[in-house]
Amino acid sequence: MANTPMPNPRHADMANAIRALAMDAVQQANSGHPGAPMGMADMAVALWGRHLRHSPANPHWANRDRFVLSNGHGSMLLYALLHLTGYKLPIGELKNFRQLHSKTAGHPEVGITPGVETTTGPLGQGVTNAVGMALAEKLLAAEFNREGHTVVDHHTYVFLGDGCLMEGISHEACALAGAWKLNKLIALYDDNGISIDGQVTPWFIDNTALRFAAYSWNVIGPIDGHDVAAVDRAIADAKNSADKPTLIVCKTHIGHGSPNRANTAKAHGEPLGAEEIRLTREALGWPHAPFVIPRDVYEAWDAKTTGRAAEAAWDAQFAAYKAAYPALAQAFVRRMKGDLPKNFAQVAVDATLAAHAKAETVASRKASQIALEAFTAALPELLGGSADLTGSNLTNTKSTPAFRVDLSGDVVTYPAAAGTPGACIGRHINYGVREFGMAAIMNGVALHGGYIPYGGTFLTFSDYSRNAIRMAALMKQRVIHVFTHDSIGLGEDGPTHQSVEHVPSLRIIPQLDVWRPADGLETAVAWASAIARKDGPTALCLSRQNLPRLTDASMVEKIRMGGYVLAEGPDPRAIIVATGSETSLAMEAHQALAAKGISTRVVSMPCTNVFDRQPRSYQDSVLPLHLPTVAVEAAHPDFWRKYVGRTGAVVGIASFGESAPAKALYAHFGITTERVCEEVKGLLA
Repeated sequence: MANTPMPNPRHADMANAIRALAMDAVQQANSGHPGAPMGMADMAVALWGRHLRHSPANPHWANRDRFVLSNGHGSMLLYALLHLTGYKLPIGELKNFRQLHSKTAGHPEVGITPGVETTTGPLGQGVTNAVGMALAEKLLAAEFNREGHTVVDHHTYVFLGDGCLMEGISHEACALAGAWKLNKLIALYDDNGISIDGQVTPWFIDNTALRFAAYSWNVIGPIDGHDVAAVDRAIADAKNSADKPTLIVCKTHIGHGSPNRANTAKAHGEPLGAEEIRLTREALGWPHAPFVIPRDVYEAWDAKTTGRAAEAAWDAQFAAYKAAYPALAQAFVRRMKGDLPKNFAQVAVDATLAAHAKAETVASRKASQIALEAFTAALPELLGGSADLTGSNLTNTKSTPAFRVDLSGDVVTYPAAAGTPGACIGRHINYGVREFGMAAIMNGVALHGGYIPYGGTFLTFSDYSRNAIRMAALMKQRVIHVFTHDSIGLGEDGPTHQSVEHVPSLRIIPQLDVWRPADGLETAVAWASAIARKDGPTALCLSRQNLPRLTDASMVEKIRMGGYVLAEGPDPRAIIVATGSETSLAMEAHQALAAKGISTRVVSMPCTNVFDRQPRSYQDSVLPLHLPTVAVEAAHPDFWRKYVGRTGAVVGIASFGESAPAKALYAHFGITTERVCEEVKGLLA
């Protein structure tokens, strides 16, 4: 239900407070985007003043509505709203807009500013995150709600602009939102017709309303986005939708109120200037000094009381739910906190041992599925999927039937396993050929809470997903990417599908852990590490071709270090370090060299990121500086220079691949046992 309408609302003053704060903060920073907040201010009054259910005193209240500013360059709209409604964002932070270590960054950043639900700025990804949030709400409601106990029941609202709709990811995400019948997703389109380059009509000719109708959305408008009552009515109508998400087309004027900048690109991304701000204040009838908000306007905006009341009412509902369904309530609280079950350590042990026992000679993608069978059976929060490559990525398990909705929009449920709390929902999502959309939707699911999302595609197509992967890393979200077919080892599909630069380039994204396991045990440990990691995403890079077993169960703790000594002869004279499918090649070279009297150490490095976080003493014990080192990986060689130094050698591939069987490709590109042996001998000579 919506918040109770405020007594004697002063809509014009409420909207003008946003406009004034936006133009003052941008002017003081001499940087920013005043036009969008000024244009969307009336839309914000309707949504935040009449409908948005939130609690400024508790930004993490589980059943709050989610609000996403997809056009994140208009961040001062959100900062003004958070300040005015009572979040811990004092006026001093608005005065410090875009300054070092402030809580008011140039674009909204989750985890920095209380009340910000996701980091936005790269256009199109915010609305896609919102799709993920709405999906999470729908799935949690199906899993946890019971007759007479509706504890999951909230909306996801998103503001978006022309730029978001031009980005292709908006097509991917919004088509899925329609297919999934996400009726609690409501998007308000700031249709002002202006972008950085000017009037958009020469390059943006879409009929947006028909486009979204084709996605099976409910479309309202165009309406006057500056008419608070009209926007209020449209939102109320949208909330009545039973089986469709809603797009509300709001016709607005960018820089609304500015006599000389409104409706121009000049209002988009630069300060209005002192004189234009003076004229705008006169035009709006806003006589107050910069950053000064009258008490009655603060009172009109204040949402602390209504927020506390809404949260208290839900707390009472949840207490009754807990009394009736204690196991469900406990599971819900645990999952919304992002905690794993108390027995997760044993689950991880069982999964790794199962993978080790079954994965004697299998592709690491198959070893991944073996590990997933154990993890998905024990962890109902694991929510999988694939971008139309399920049979290749092997992301589905016996515990993860397909996610489906029926004609009425309800989530299809399956018989639950004995002793499992909650309904059994489909936990494997068919995203279609939408890698970027999948990645950003998973970010939204993770941000919402309640699920740990993972999704699969070929490693080479991580290029499509890359910016969403980067955003997950920036936001420190637990999202797991399953990238199979990780090298020239995939064979005949050729260079379009063969990854060369992808693993090295992913490794240099800050806060992303990239695992490239060598066998079943390393794969299971990689999965356990990814699931346990709460502060960032993980990429699992897996082979198409079969790999031999190289490890034994005693090595689990060493594998968790990211890099470790796999094998060693007496008094080794050189080190061979390898990852993934080339680790077996390193072992073969180790044995061949030993037969010729040359003792070596083999280091398996399944995750360089984790290894680099270990104490320097541990790193030096694994890769002592005095021993010459050869690195072996079927990827671009430059990354390994940091480990082998100027005097070491790298056996890799610095060109695109070819179409041929894998064995022929390894020979053609010189990634062979013989080549590794030659490099070691050369270093020793």
